[in-house]
Order: sequence, then C-alpha cells, then structure tokens
Amino acid sequence: MGIEQVLTAPRSPWQNPYCERVIGTLRRDCLDHVIVVGEQHLRRILRNYLEYYHGSRTHLALDKDAPEPRQRESIEGGRVIALPMVGGLHHRYTRRAA
Repeated sequence: MGIEQVLTAPRSPWQNPYCERVIGTLRRDCLDHVIVVGEQHLRRILRNYLEYYHGSRTHLALDKDAPEPRQRESIEGGRVIALPMVGGLHHRYTRRAA
C-alpha cells in the first residue's frame, strides 16, 4: 500500500501536529468539563461528542457548516430552541413551529 511508519520522539508534540490538534480539541471542548468514571462512560462521551462534532459544530474551513451538511432554516420557521448534546455540555439550535 506504500505506507511507511514514521517514528516520533517521546514528548515532542510538534512532530505530530494533526494528532495533537485532535487531542487538544477533545480535551478543550469536552473532557476538561466532565468527570469520567470508567471506560464505558468515556466511550459514550466520545461517541456523543463525535456525533455533535460532525453533525452540529460549525467549522471555519467549511464556510461555517458542519462536516455533515445541514439544511438551511428560514426565519419564519418558528421559535429558536436549544437541543442539548453531549449531556448538555453543547447545544444545537433549531427552529420549531409554534
């Protein structure tokens, strides 16, 4: 397949910036705000966060859209409500008809 292994030095985050970016994002946006009580709990938190990250969180590189594109809502769609995600740590905002 043409894949080559590249070894990085221990404690050298500048040698693997992509991995460091993912770990930093997970820590800042999610894990620094919860107390993890076990492996299954951690897996559930990460699964919920990834669902939020790909479905609701905006990304500047994607012109403020999520990786899974969303349908635009009209202003006349009704009242804006917050849908809690990741156990209430983050929210997705949508319009609901009155």
